[in-house]
Amino acid sequence: MAITLVNPAGLPVIDVYRQVSVASGTRLVFVAGQVAWDAEGATVGAGDLAAQVEQCYVNVGTALAAAGATFADVAKLNVHVVDWTPDKMPLLLDGIARASARLGVTPAAPATLLGVAALDVPEHLVEVEATAVVD
Repeated sequence: MAITLVNPAGLPVIDVYRQVSVASGTRLVFVAGQVAWDAEGATVGAGDLAAQVEQCYVNVGTALAAAGATFADVAKLNVHVVDWTPDKMPLLLDGIARASARLGVTPAAPATLLGVAALDVPEHLVEVEATAVVD
């Protein structure tokens, strides 16, 4: 495996991700920010943050697979949420859990959560981008 995930002593343990990833692979995979589109470009889960998070993670999984990678190869995730407030965390976590169940994986790479004013279209509530490293 090209990625080793670590929670170093002296940093808090976060349930949904690790604090550090160490990459030893030779190929970098950069996945563009994925929004809640299906394969035909229709928005999935209009107005439903959890459903959109789920679709974003599924789309990241699809993009990774096209590059010969999986979530186990992800070194870093960035999650952008429109009008983020901490009370939205349960919906975010629910969407990640649903995607994990669909994909049969547990995304645990270091992650950054950013609140943003808007995304590409008003219907999109979240966007997820990934960087992976493979051998």
